[in-house]
Amino acid sequence: MAKIGFIGLGIMGAHMARNLQKGGHSLVVNGKFPVPDDLRASTAVVADSTAVAQESEIIILMVPDTPDVQNVLFADDGVAKGLSAGKLVIDMSSISPLETQQFAKQINALGCDYLDAPVSGGEVGARDATLSIMVGGPQKSFDLAKPLFEIMGKNISLVGDNGAGQTTKVANQIIVALNIEAVAEALLFAARSGADPERVRKALMGGFASSRILEVHGERMTKRTFNPGFRIELHQKDLNLALDGARKLGIALPHTASAQQLFSVCAANGGKAWDHSAMIRALEIMANFEIAEAPASQAKAA
Repeated sequence: MAKIGFIGLGIMGAHMARNLQKGGHSLVVNGKFPVPDDLRASTAVVADSTAVAQESEIIILMVPDTPDVQNVLFADDGVAKGLSAGKLVIDMSSISPLETQQFAKQINALGCDYLDAPVSGGEVGARDATLSIMVGGPQKSFDLAKPLFEIMGKNISLVGDNGAGQTTKVANQIIVALNIEAVAEALLFAARSGADPERVRKALMGGFASSRILEVHGERMTKRTFNPGFRIELHQKDLNLALDGARKLGIALPHTASAQQLFSVCAANGGKAWDHSAMIRALEIMANFEIAEAPASQAKAA
């Protein structure tokens, strides 16, 4: 079993770390960052990221954004200072594909391999070990890391060289955002027309419109449970990567831009830390109508 350094024990990272422990691996964590009490009691807590790298065979990062990864890797007390040849760094954060390629080159120059392995599935996927994991990097490193990925997720794919994993994750976030927008618009339309949005959601689950977004986030919308599984501000970050990349590629992503604007409406109304399913709140604000206000006459008649 491997000795794994895990940096980034947030909403998703903490669950991923717990699953690795359940799989029999020992963990080393950075005590400078928040560590949940149960993990603090069951892991080796060291002084900084340099010490994490020194004490571990494989180092996993799960932090919010590109600058965070850069800092964890290359600060004065960063991972790079504690690496020795032959170790493996796995970044499971969702960050810039172009910056990822540069980070990989810097880590490779130290005699170590690098995988970018962003995930999709949110808090539920992290907790239940059902994450989709999109990996960029060399085949031999992927083969080494795959048993760890299989502890944390179900759909695991090597999609190309370093940066390809992050590119795939950006594409994933475009699809997720646009699906959330579609579900939100549909449920708002249904509710404003006088239908019970939860009954509509359940009816749609039996047809061609069925999706994981309709199942999980549609229910969040009707039940108004916007505590974060994946925060709006993080999805905004991912869509910024998509839109910035589109500008550099000379292509248009019009509906990605509209989804980003809806997230911005939420953020402007105090919702940057809401779950991304709360995009519906932007549409509700513009409509001056909340789907929770829909009449319950159908439910009473049942």
